[in-house]
Amino acid sequence: MERIEKCKEVYRELFGGEPAMMESGNDPELMIILQRFIFGEVFDTGILKKETRELLTVVCLATMQTLPQLKAHVQAALNSGNPPLAVREAIYQCAPFIGFPRTLNAVSVADEVFLENGISLPLSAQGRIKESERYEKGLAVQFPLYGNEIKEKYGKLPDGIGEALPRFLTEVCFGDFYTRGVLDVQERELLMLAVLAALGADAQIKAHVAGNLKAGNSRETLYAAMVQCLPYIGFPAAFRAIDIIKSVE
Repeated sequence: MERIEKCKEVYRELFGGEPAMMESGNDPELMIILQRFIFGEVFDTGILKKETRELLTVVCLATMQTLPQLKAHVQAALNSGNPPLAVREAIYQCAPFIGFPRTLNAVSVADEVFLENGISLPLSAQGRIKESERYEKGLAVQFPLYGNEIKEKYGKLPDGIGEALPRFLTEVCFGDFYTRGVLDVQERELLMLAVLAALGADAQIKAHVAGNLKAGNSRETLYAAMVQCLPYIGFPAAFRAIDIIKSVE
Protein backbone atom coordinates (compact mmCIF):
# COMPACT_ATOMS: atom_id res chain seq x y z
CA MET A 1 0.00 0.00 0.00
CA GLU A 2 2.93 2.35 0.55
CA ARG A 3 3.59 2.92 -3.15
CA ILE A 4 -0.14 3.34 -3.82
CA GLU A 5 -0.41 6.13 -1.27
CA LYS A 6 2.82 7.70 -2.55
CA CYS A 7 1.45 7.56 -6.10
CA LYS A 8 -1.71 9.36 -5.03
CA GLU A 9 0.25 12.04 -3.21
CA VAL A 10 2.66 12.75 -6.07
CA TYR A 11 0.01 12.50 -8.78
CA ARG A 12 -2.23 15.01 -7.02
CA GLU A 13 0.67 17.45 -6.71
CA LEU A 14 1.74 17.13 -10.33
CA PHE A 15 -1.60 16.84 -12.10
CA GLY A 16 -4.20 18.12 -9.64
CA GLY A 17 -6.37 15.01 -9.83
CA GLU A 18 -6.62 11.38 -8.86
CA PRO A 19 -4.61 8.54 -10.42
CA ALA A 20 -6.33 5.85 -12.45
CA MET A 21 -8.62 3.24 -10.91
CA MET A 22 -10.16 0.13 -12.45
CA GLU A 23 -13.15 2.20 -13.59
CA SER A 24 -10.91 4.71 -15.41
CA GLY A 25 -10.94 4.82 -19.21
CA ASN A 26 -10.50 1.99 -21.70
CA ASP A 27 -7.13 0.69 -20.43
CA PRO A 28 -7.18 1.17 -16.67
CA GLU A 29 -4.77 -1.68 -15.88
CA LEU A 30 -1.94 -0.18 -17.94
CA MET A 31 -2.50 3.26 -16.42
CA ILE A 32 -2.48 1.82 -12.90
CA ILE A 33 0.77 -0.04 -13.56
CA LEU A 34 2.57 2.96 -15.03
CA GLN A 35 1.29 5.50 -12.51
CA ARG A 36 2.13 3.39 -9.47
CA PHE A 37 5.58 2.65 -10.88
CA ILE A 38 6.43 6.21 -11.92
CA PHE A 39 4.84 8.22 -9.13
CA GLY A 40 4.85 5.62 -6.37
CA GLU A 41 8.39 4.29 -6.88
CA VAL A 42 10.58 6.12 -9.41
CA PHE A 43 9.80 9.53 -7.91
CA ASP A 44 11.08 8.25 -4.57
CA THR A 45 14.36 6.85 -5.95
CA GLY A 46 17.56 8.89 -6.01
CA ILE A 47 18.54 12.37 -4.88
CA LEU A 48 16.68 14.58 -7.35
CA LYS A 49 14.24 17.37 -6.54
CA LYS A 50 10.77 17.02 -8.03
CA GLU A 51 11.36 20.14 -10.16
CA THR A 52 14.40 18.50 -11.74
CA ARG A 53 12.54 15.24 -12.24
CA GLU A 54 9.85 16.96 -14.25
CA LEU A 55 12.33 18.90 -16.40
CA LEU A 56 14.10 15.61 -17.17
CA THR A 57 10.76 14.12 -18.13
CA VAL A 58 9.92 17.10 -20.33
CA VAL A 59 13.15 16.86 -22.33
CA CYS A 60 12.76 13.09 -22.77
CA LEU A 61 9.24 13.52 -24.10
CA ALA A 62 10.33 16.39 -26.35
CA THR A 63 13.10 14.20 -27.75
CA MET A 64 10.73 11.32 -28.45
CA GLN A 65 8.02 13.70 -29.76
CA THR A 66 5.36 12.11 -27.57
CA LEU A 67 3.44 15.36 -27.64
CA PRO A 68 0.24 14.44 -25.71
CA GLN A 69 2.36 13.25 -22.80
CA LEU A 70 4.62 16.27 -23.17
CA LYS A 71 1.63 18.56 -22.73
CA ALA A 72 0.66 16.80 -19.50
CA HIS A 73 4.20 17.01 -18.15
CA VAL A 74 4.73 20.66 -19.05
CA GLN A 75 1.75 21.28 -16.79
CA ALA A 76 3.26 18.96 -14.18
CA ALA A 77 6.58 20.81 -14.44
CA LEU A 78 4.78 24.05 -13.62
CA ASN A 79 2.80 22.43 -10.82
CA SER A 80 5.99 21.02 -9.30
CA GLY A 81 7.41 24.52 -8.87
CA ASN A 82 9.30 25.22 -12.08
CA PRO A 83 8.86 28.76 -13.41
CA PRO A 84 7.72 28.95 -17.05
CA LEU A 85 11.15 30.21 -18.12
CA ALA A 86 12.85 27.09 -16.73
CA VAL A 87 10.50 24.85 -18.70
CA ARG A 88 11.05 26.88 -21.86
CA GLU A 89 14.82 26.90 -21.44
CA ALA A 90 14.90 23.13 -20.91
CA ILE A 91 13.08 22.68 -24.22
CA TYR A 92 15.17 25.29 -26.06
CA GLN A 93 18.33 23.51 -24.91
CA CYS A 94 17.21 20.40 -26.79
CA ALA A 95 17.56 22.10 -30.18
CA PRO A 96 21.26 21.34 -30.89
CA PHE A 97 20.70 17.72 -29.87
CA ILE A 98 17.34 16.80 -31.44
CA GLY A 99 17.15 19.41 -34.22
CA PHE A 100 15.05 22.50 -34.62
CA PRO A 101 11.84 20.94 -36.07
CA ARG A 102 11.27 18.66 -33.08
CA THR A 103 12.18 21.49 -30.72
CA LEU A 104 9.64 23.76 -32.40
CA ASN A 105 6.97 21.07 -31.96
CA ALA A 106 7.79 20.87 -28.26
CA VAL A 107 7.84 24.66 -27.88
CA SER A 108 4.40 24.85 -29.50
CA VAL A 109 3.03 22.36 -26.95
CA ALA A 110 4.60 24.26 -24.06
CA ASP A 111 3.23 27.57 -25.31
CA GLU A 112 -0.24 26.05 -25.44
CA VAL A 113 0.07 25.03 -21.78
CA PHE A 114 1.42 28.45 -20.82
CA LEU A 115 -1.54 30.21 -22.43
CA GLU A 116 -3.99 27.85 -20.73
CA ASN A 117 -2.41 28.90 -17.43
CA GLY A 118 -2.78 32.61 -18.19
CA ILE A 119 0.96 33.06 -18.79
CA SER A 120 1.62 35.86 -21.26
CA LEU A 121 3.77 35.16 -24.31
CA PRO A 122 6.41 35.68 -25.42
CA LEU A 123 8.35 35.00 -22.24
CA SER A 124 11.24 37.32 -21.48
CA ALA A 125 14.36 37.00 -23.62
CA GLN A 126 17.24 35.10 -22.02
CA GLY A 127 20.03 35.57 -24.55
CA ARG A 128 23.11 36.86 -22.72
CA ILE A 129 25.71 37.38 -25.46
CA LYS A 130 26.28 39.59 -28.48
CA GLU A 131 26.47 38.27 -32.03
CA SER A 132 30.19 38.97 -32.10
CA GLU A 133 30.74 36.96 -28.89
CA ARG A 134 29.16 33.67 -29.90
CA TYR A 135 32.41 31.80 -30.51
CA GLU A 136 34.36 33.31 -27.62
CA LYS A 137 31.61 32.82 -25.04
CA GLY A 138 30.68 29.41 -26.40
CA LEU A 139 34.27 28.22 -26.21
CA ALA A 140 34.49 29.48 -22.63
CA VAL A 141 31.73 26.99 -21.74
CA GLN A 142 32.82 24.20 -24.07
CA PHE A 143 36.56 23.99 -23.51
CA PRO A 144 36.60 23.29 -19.74
CA LEU A 145 34.13 20.44 -20.31
CA TYR A 146 35.20 19.01 -23.67
CA GLY A 147 38.48 20.55 -24.75
CA ASN A 148 39.24 20.47 -28.50
CA GLU A 149 37.82 16.98 -29.06
CA ILE A 150 35.49 17.89 -31.94
CA LYS A 151 38.02 20.12 -33.68
CA GLU A 152 40.64 17.38 -33.52
CA LYS A 153 38.23 14.70 -34.73
CA TYR A 154 36.70 16.57 -37.67
CA GLY A 155 39.23 19.27 -38.46
CA LYS A 156 40.65 17.53 -41.56
CA LEU A 157 37.35 17.19 -43.43
CA PRO A 158 37.51 18.82 -46.90
CA ASP A 159 35.92 21.87 -48.51
CA GLY A 160 35.86 23.99 -45.37
CA ILE A 161 33.70 21.48 -43.51
CA GLY A 162 36.51 20.70 -41.10
CA GLU A 163 36.54 24.34 -40.02
CA ALA A 164 32.78 24.82 -40.10
CA LEU A 165 31.59 21.84 -38.03
CA PRO A 166 33.59 22.57 -34.87
CA ARG A 167 32.76 26.26 -35.16
CA PHE A 168 29.05 25.52 -35.56
CA LEU A 169 29.12 23.37 -32.42
CA THR A 170 30.91 26.04 -30.39
CA GLU A 171 28.78 28.94 -31.61
CA VAL A 172 25.36 27.27 -31.69
CA CYS A 173 25.33 24.58 -29.00
CA PHE A 174 27.49 26.35 -26.45
CA GLY A 175 27.28 29.98 -27.59
CA ASP A 176 23.61 30.34 -28.49
CA PHE A 177 22.18 27.92 -25.93
CA TYR A 178 24.46 27.07 -22.99
CA THR A 179 25.04 30.77 -22.25
CA ARG A 180 21.35 31.59 -21.87
CA GLY A 181 19.79 32.63 -18.57
CA VAL A 182 17.69 30.79 -15.94
CA LEU A 183 19.39 27.36 -16.17
CA ASP A 184 23.09 27.10 -15.43
CA VAL A 185 25.60 24.88 -17.23
CA GLN A 186 25.34 22.16 -14.60
CA GLU A 187 21.56 21.96 -15.02
CA ARG A 188 21.77 22.06 -18.81
CA GLU A 189 24.35 19.26 -18.88
CA LEU A 190 22.14 17.00 -16.76
CA LEU A 191 19.12 17.60 -18.97
CA MET A 192 21.12 16.89 -22.12
CA LEU A 193 22.31 13.59 -20.71
CA ALA A 194 18.64 12.62 -20.54
CA VAL A 195 18.16 13.71 -24.15
CA LEU A 196 21.12 11.62 -25.29
CA ALA A 197 19.84 8.60 -23.34
CA ALA A 198 16.48 8.98 -25.09
CA LEU A 199 18.29 9.16 -28.44
CA GLY A 200 20.47 6.15 -27.63
CA ALA A 201 23.52 8.17 -28.66
CA ASP A 202 26.13 6.08 -26.85
CA ALA A 203 29.28 7.94 -27.92
CA GLN A 204 27.77 11.28 -26.97
CA ILE A 205 26.44 9.86 -23.69
CA LYS A 206 30.00 8.91 -22.78
CA ALA A 207 31.31 12.38 -23.60
CA HIS A 208 28.52 14.10 -21.69
CA VAL A 209 28.94 11.89 -18.64
CA ALA A 210 32.47 13.28 -18.43
CA GLY A 211 31.10 16.76 -19.11
CA ASN A 212 28.50 16.38 -16.36
CA LEU A 213 31.11 15.33 -13.83
CA LYS A 214 33.31 18.29 -14.76
CA ALA A 215 30.28 20.60 -14.53
CA GLY A 216 29.70 19.49 -10.94
CA ASN A 217 27.01 16.81 -11.18
CA SER A 218 27.78 13.81 -9.01
CA ARG A 219 27.68 10.28 -10.36
CA GLU A 220 24.79 9.63 -7.95
CA THR A 221 22.85 12.45 -9.62
CA LEU A 222 23.49 10.95 -13.06
CA TYR A 223 22.24 7.54 -11.94
CA ALA A 224 19.14 9.12 -10.40
CA ALA A 225 18.48 11.03 -13.63
CA MET A 226 18.59 7.82 -15.66
CA VAL A 227 16.17 6.16 -13.23
CA GLN A 228 13.83 9.12 -13.69
CA CYS A 229 14.08 8.70 -17.48
CA LEU A 230 13.58 4.93 -17.36
CA PRO A 231 9.75 4.78 -17.55
CA TYR A 232 9.81 7.05 -20.59
CA ILE A 233 12.76 5.71 -22.57
CA GLY A 234 12.49 2.06 -21.46
CA PHE A 235 14.70 -0.30 -19.49
CA PRO A 236 17.22 -1.11 -22.27
CA ALA A 237 18.05 2.53 -22.99
CA ALA A 238 18.28 3.40 -19.30
CA PHE A 239 20.50 0.42 -18.48
CA ARG A 240 22.73 1.23 -21.45
CA ALA A 241 23.18 4.80 -20.23
CA ILE A 242 23.83 3.63 -16.66
CA ASP A 243 26.48 1.20 -17.91
CA ILE A 244 28.17 4.08 -19.73
CA ILE A 245 28.07 6.24 -16.60
CA LYS A 246 29.70 3.40 -14.67
CA SER A 247 32.45 3.06 -17.29
CA VAL A 248 33.57 6.70 -17.37
CA GLU A 249 36.50 7.39 -15.06
